[in-house]
Amino acid sequence: MNITTVESKRAGEQYYVVEHPSGLHIMIYPKPGFHSAYAVFGTRYGSIDTRFRRSDESDVSEVPAGIAHFLEHKLFENEDCDAFARYAKTGASANAYTSFDMTCYLFSCTRNVYDSLEILLDFVQAPYFTEQTIEKEQGIIGQEIRMYEDDPSWRGMFNLLRSMYHVHPVKTDIAGTVESIASITPEMLYRCYNTFYNLHNMVLCIAGNVEVEKALEVADRVLKPCDHVEVERAFPQEPSQIVQPYIEERLPVLFPLFQFGFKEELDHSGEAGEAEIDILLELMASDASPLFRSLLDQGLVNESSFGYDHFAGTGYNAILFSGESRDPKAVAKAICDEAERLRREGIGEDAFSRAQKAVYGRTLSALNSSDSIANGMASLYFRGQELFRYIDAVASATVEDVQRRLEKMMRAEYSALSVILPKEETKRIGGNKS
Repeated sequence: MNITTVESKRAGEQYYVVEHPSGLHIMIYPKPGFHSAYAVFGTRYGSIDTRFRRSDESDVSEVPAGIAHFLEHKLFENEDCDAFARYAKTGASANAYTSFDMTCYLFSCTRNVYDSLEILLDFVQAPYFTEQTIEKEQGIIGQEIRMYEDDPSWRGMFNLLRSMYHVHPVKTDIAGTVESIASITPEMLYRCYNTFYNLHNMVLCIAGNVEVEKALEVADRVLKPCDHVEVERAFPQEPSQIVQPYIEERLPVLFPLFQFGFKEELDHSGEAGEAEIDILLELMASDASPLFRSLLDQGLVNESSFGYDHFAGTGYNAILFSGESRDPKAVAKAICDEAERLRREGIGEDAFSRAQKAVYGRTLSALNSSDSIANGMASLYFRGQELFRYIDAVASATVEDVQRRLEKMMRAEYSALSVILPKEETKRIGGNKS
C-alpha cells in the first residue's frame, strides 16, 4: 500500500493520499481539534454518461437518460434493509447526490466514525436490483421529475443549457424524463454499476476527526478488489456556436428570473485556469464589483438573488449568471458591456488584488469545514486537480494572466439568455351593467 503525505506551506496543513491495493484512491485529511468527521465515497459517473465504451469491449453502449441518478437511489437498498436504517444505529447523517459528472455518497458524524465508514463502503459495493424495486422507484423518481418541472429556477437553467448546447448530454435533466426512466431494467443498472462503480474509477475522501490507521483498517476489511476497467465517454462532437440567443417561458413567479451564460471553449489548463477564472468572476461580478453596484443602483437586480458560476466538466465549459430582474435583457447587456470594457481598458491592479485576496481567503477559510474539504477534494480529483495546488495557483496568479484569460472569454456572440416570466393575468372583458 502506497501512502503519500501532501503538504501546504501556505495553509500550514497536510493530508494523506493512499493508493489502496483494491484500486481505490483514498484521501484522508485529519483536522486536530475537530469533533466531527465527514466522508465522501464517489465515482466518476454522472448524468452525462449515457454513451460509453468499456476498455474490454469494442462497441459503444447507450443507456437511458437519468440512469446514474436512478442507480444512486437504488444503492441505498439491499435485500435485508436500507443503508439509512443502518446509519440510524451509528447516529450518522447520510445522503447522496448525482451531478453531471459524478455520483457521491456521504455521511457526517460526531461519533462512531469507523462504524459509519464501514456502512458507507459496504452498501455502495452491494448492488441489489429487482423488477419490483425498480418499478417502485420509477414512480418515486417520476414524482421527483415532475416536481423539478414545476421549479422555475430549474426550468430556466435547463432552458439555458438547451439554448447553448446542440448535442452534448449536459442539456438533459440529471434525473432524465418520466419516459426515459420507464425503460430502465435491472440488467441496465447492473451493467452501469459494473462499469462505473469500479474502485479504480472511484475516490474516498475523509476529513475532520479521523485517524489514518483506523480508517485504513476499515478499508482493508471491507473493500473488494476488482479488475481495472477503463471507460471512454462517447460524446458526439459539439459545435462551438450556441443554439439560440434567447428563450423565455411563463411560469407562476412573482418576478422575472434569468439565467445568462457564455458558452466557452474547453479548457485544459488545470488549477491555474480554474484560479484565474475564479478571480476574474470575483472582480467582475461579486457584490464589491462596479458591475454589481451599478445593477443594484438601477434596480435591475436584488442583492440576495444575483449570482455567478464557472460551470465546467467533461465536454462542456460555461460562465453562468443568474438572478431576479425586471429587465433581464438589460442585465445581460450590462454583463457583456462590462466584459468588453475590461478587455478594452484593462483590469486594474487594485481590483485584481482585492479579488485575488477574496478568493484566496475564501479558499483557506473553507479548510475549517470538514465537509468543504472532503467535497472539494473529491470534485477536484475527478477534474484531475488537487486542493493545495489550487491554493498555490490562486496565490501566484497575476493580473496579466487574468487579462489574457478574459481576452478569450465571455464574448457576446457565444452568449444565451433564458428568462422565466410571470404568467399573464387574465384580462377582464365586459361592459357596464345596465
